[in-house]
Amino acid sequence: MDSTQERPSAPELPFNVFAKACPSRGTLEHVTGRWGSLTLGALYEGSLRFNELRRRVDGVSEKMLSQTLHALERDGLVHREAQPTNPPRVDYELTPLGRQVAERLLDLIRLVEGRMDDVLTARERYDATRGAL
Repeated sequence: MDSTQERPSAPELPFNVFAKACPSRGTLEHVTGRWGSLTLGALYEGSLRFNELRRRVDGVSEKMLSQTLHALERDGLVHREAQPTNPPRVDYELTPLGRQVAERLLDLIRLVEGRMDDVLTARERYDATRGAL
């Protein structure tokens, strides 16, 4: 393409995560934070009760899991269903949008897990030349 030809412009998106005031930035933080991504990944396997989810996401506190689930539910990624039983039963599952997001997160997780040997080698090389942090 020479300089006299115009490049087709990309469609303008109504949201821009790079803009400070864009609401998509908060959702991205919820999804990509440590507990958000692990929670979405765990729920991809199917509906889980709170304590099942807490055991699956090893290391998350009850408070952090509760806050994470509230944020993901508010963003429309997780559906919470309270069963009218005694004792009360609450199940969490992904919404269709949550499934789409979790699929992409799981691709990233698998990529990172599959390349950890390279990451560990890079860390060793860095630490050897710059000193361990």
